[in-house]
Amino acid sequence: MESISGASVHALQLLFSGNAELWNIIALSFSVSLKAILIAAPVAIVLAFLMAYQRFPGRRLLIYLFNTLLSVPAVVIGLTLYLLFSRSGPMGDLKLLFTQDAMIIGQIILCMPLILIMSHATFQASDRRIWETARTLGASRIQAMLTVMYDIRFGLMAALIAGFGRIVAEVGCSMMIGGNILHHTRNIPTAIALETSKGEFSQGIALGIVLLIMAMTLNVSLSLLQGKGEMI
Repeated sequence: MESISGASVHALQLLFSGNAELWNIIALSFSVSLKAILIAAPVAIVLAFLMAYQRFPGRRLLIYLFNTLLSVPAVVIGLTLYLLFSRSGPMGDLKLLFTQDAMIIGQIILCMPLILIMSHATFQASDRRIWETARTLGASRIQAMLTVMYDIRFGLMAALIAGFGRIVAEVGCSMMIGGNILHHTRNIPTAIALETSKGEFSQGIALGIVLLIMAMTLNVSLSLLQGKGEMI
């Protein structure tokens, strides 16, 4: 087993030496999570808008459903998808198990409720006069919706960052339906879990540093975009 100090030094060496295996894991992790966000975010934000600005049958039920999904552990989502995608499962013929597509589906299910609930709260807190004024001036429903979204863009961006943060660092679902296959489905959190379970901390520390830098970069960028420009 590596010492903590030795593992930390080795971790930095791995990062700065351009270790191919390490950077392949990082690239795969970000690729899968970005695809999941790009698919989930438009659907979640539009649904959040409709639930905040429109009244329709089942609206309250949808809010309860997404609030419930928000609290479902990632490993339960992973288990459910594993049973669906396994060879004997109802969707086994699709051969999705242990593929990046399965991981994307799992991450969509994980991040969509969080993005939707946070976006819904942001829409609820927005000034409805923006919508009414846009409609009065002749804007279509879509144009008026985009106007409202622009006004609350920082709240929506915070929802996207929170959603991305949840899926890029989750391990349970990715491990179960991705299988942690090197160069195929091994992402940052599953690689960290594997390496630390073997008592080899250097790669885990290196990947952990990448996650920390990513989190800091996203949050500082959001803060600067909001015009605060303050780092405490």
